Amino acid sequence: MIAAAKPDSIGRRNTDTLAEAGALPSVGSKGDSYDNALAESTIGQIKTELIYRRGPWRTVEQLEYALFEYLDWWNHRRLHGEIGLIPPAEKEAAYHAQTPALTEAGFQ
Repeated sequence: MIAAAKPDSIGRRNTDTLAEAGALPSVGSKGDSYDNALAESTIGQIKTELIYRRGPWRTVEQLEYALFEYLDWWNHRRLHGEIGLIPPAEKEAAYHAQTPALTEAGFQ
């Protein structure tokens, strides 16, 4: 089974990886960022709905594959009540189909 990494070491690793990729830190001050709250909420939901319910995972590859399946379901097949019981990908496609591109709207 896969041993869980300590949260503080995961955070440092993620920070280092993002810095190497040239990502800039959030505009907010440390500890009060809304994007951190959203990320934590999303991670908590994935843990509850996928990790704990469908584990244990014997390899990282098994977990990665299950995560990709879950995210595909989340975006393309899950019926979202706040947007008319349609999948988020369908709502996004409909939005882009009715919204002119910036160049069509006069922006260059």
